[in-house]
Amino acid sequence: MSKLRPLHDRVIVKRLEEERVSAGGIVIPDSATEKPTRGKVIAAGTGRILEDGNVRPMSLKEGDTVLFGKYAGQEIKIDGEELVFLKEDDIVAVIEG
Repeated sequence: MSKLRPLHDRVIVKRLEEERVSAGGIVIPDSATEKPTRGKVIAAGTGRILEDGNVRPMSLKEGDTVLFGKYAGQEIKIDGEELVFLKEDDIVAVIEG
């Protein structure tokens, strides 16, 4: 895969697959599922540049598993892999543990 380095307060996230089997054991086809809003950070920028010129470091790092808004970010396909470019503000939570 090409090496990407997001700028400032942006992150690159690879979506994590959701369960495709219902509780009753029924397999759910791809066409009936929504895109997952959970992903793994594969790259993060250095942080937001504040009005005074200082940089506020990112609170996210490579490897974090995160939740983000359903319609957040910009989807792009690179080397056959679908990625989502998000601003740090689009991330609603980090999943720990």
